[in-house]
Amino acid sequence: MTHRNPTRPIQSLDRGLALLETVALARQPVSLAELTRGVGIDRSSVFRLVNTLKLRGFLAQMPSSKSYVLGSAVWRLAGLFPWGQVLKQLAREQVAALVTQTGESAHVVVRVGHQAVFVDHESTGQPVGVSTCDGACETLHATAVGKALIADYDRDRLVELLGRGPLPAATKRTIRSIDALAEECQRIRKRGYALDDEENHEGVRCLAAPIRDSSGEVVAAIGISGPADRLPKRRWQGVALAIKHAAEEVGEKLGCATCNRFT
Repeated sequence: MTHRNPTRPIQSLDRGLALLETVALARQPVSLAELTRGVGIDRSSVFRLVNTLKLRGFLAQMPSSKSYVLGSAVWRLAGLFPWGQVLKQLAREQVAALVTQTGESAHVVVRVGHQAVFVDHESTGQPVGVSTCDGACETLHATAVGKALIADYDRDRLVELLGRGPLPAATKRTIRSIDALAEECQRIRKRGYALDDEENHEGVRCLAAPIRDSSGEVVAAIGISGPADRLPKRRWQGVALAIKHAAEEVGEKLGCATCNRFT
């Protein structure tokens, strides 16, 4: 069998995209010197690439500092892209598989502001189960899918997103403080999955895992929900492995290069 060599990337395009990613991940204005260090090429080449991106509207320059931020073209194109529908199509197979494997309802969510928004859901075929609908919203701090979405957040980022607390309680088990939530996020990063142990609804347990894109950023979460008596602690490890595997598979479809960081 003849194997084709992989197509080599267009170097200038690859470098331009690397510059955009550097600015996006910085979450603050980035200077030309910082961009030069970030991509590892000479300053004059970086300047030409940045200038091209600026002319096309993908980068904008701050008047005072001359540093760069993402431009209006990024947000305009993002607004035209039906991300939720694309993610739903990519994850459909994994959602259905989780329902079959666990016997519980499965779903995919994305973060919109301080809420987890459902983009896909499939209910269990059992007489009693947890049901929701596409477009439904849940809190981040009290749900497994919500906590999976913010798994990488440290205390400062949590304060920026949710305020200093106390956080609203849905049940007596709900995490109320930012410090406790930051500690829980650290545990989620370590074990690779999030747990809602009757924190959002009494009598309901949920497990979820983050879905990561090619940069390793959490872009969505996938999980299952069911009656607490059908999800006792002895089942958590096995269910969590299935959910993490599903998250990795969706991540691979997104071109994820870092999905094995939790295995």
